[in-house]
Amino acid sequence: MSDGEDGAGPFPVRVKEIGSTTIVCPMLNSTNYTVWSIRMKVVLKIHKAWTVIDPGTEKNEEKDYLAMGLLYHAIPESLIMQIGYVDSSKVMWESIKARYVGVDRVKEARLQTLNAEFDRLKMMESETIDAYAGKLSSIASKLAALGEVIDELKLMKKFLKTLPRSKFIHIVVSLEQVLDLKSIGFGDVVGRLKAYEERIRE
Repeated sequence: MSDGEDGAGPFPVRVKEIGSTTIVCPMLNSTNYTVWSIRMKVVLKIHKAWTVIDPGTEKNEEKDYLAMGLLYHAIPESLIMQIGYVDSSKVMWESIKARYVGVDRVKEARLQTLNAEFDRLKMMESETIDAYAGKLSSIASKLAALGEVIDELKLMKKFLKTLPRSKFIHIVVSLEQVLDLKSIGFGDVVGRLKAYEERIRE
């Protein structure tokens, strides 16, 4: 079984050539159902096969087999083994949806929880710059794994805004006035704050 078919590792796309057109089918995985379904609808519509799925009233054996073929091409082998018994593309589409929409809801709930945690996070007086930066980076990594990327500028602004003002107000003001935050990395800002923290301790 190739990487990604069991929900772990990178997820390749599958390429299918029909006539002179190359269609790229997105590969379904454990976290991308919503985006996958949107892309697959477009692929099916390109081949004029979506009408046998939605509304599903059109009876066209050729389109039905084409739709099923494209869907089989875009799902992992483990799922094919589970739904291989279906005899129409509409039933197949609904079977896939039933299995993955719950997973997608769990993902959305997790994203909301992580975003709320990110918004609430502030550095404690007893924390070090390194530890606090690690917390922010950890949440950002978890969000990225679920498909939501926090850009570095947002991460830097959050970091600088939530440092204890009593200890770091002077260096924060200095950095914001002297540096162009858009052109430097989060690691650079953290490094400067760590150096300042060491001077304070000395």
